[in-house]
Amino acid sequence: MKLANTKAQMRKGILEFCILSILENSEAYPSEIIDSLKSAKLIVVEGTLYPLLTRLKNAELLTYRWEESPSGPPRKYYMLTQMGEVFLKELSSTWSELNTAVNKITKNTSK
Repeated sequence: MKLANTKAQMRKGILEFCILSILENSEAYPSEIIDSLKSAKLIVVEGTLYPLLTRLKNAELLTYRWEESPSGPPRKYYMLTQMGEVFLKELSSTWSELNTAVNKITKNTSK
């Protein structure tokens, strides 16, 4: 089993949660979302982000608006829907419980 594959799978499992969290307080253009993820050391490329955004939009957790850009084509700005806000709260609660459980287990086994 390769460590790199396991790390990649762990990151993929939390990307949707991270994207929704980024959009919790304000709308964002995809490159801004990528920058936020990269600054947190979650390296993501556009080819990974766009399918996730589409899946979240199709699940009615996100919506978007178009804005004209002074330096190119119009841009899509994504934002949470009301359903997305509720879903994010549920994910946050689940993450907190999972984080607590994993920390408890890993601290007990790393002695």
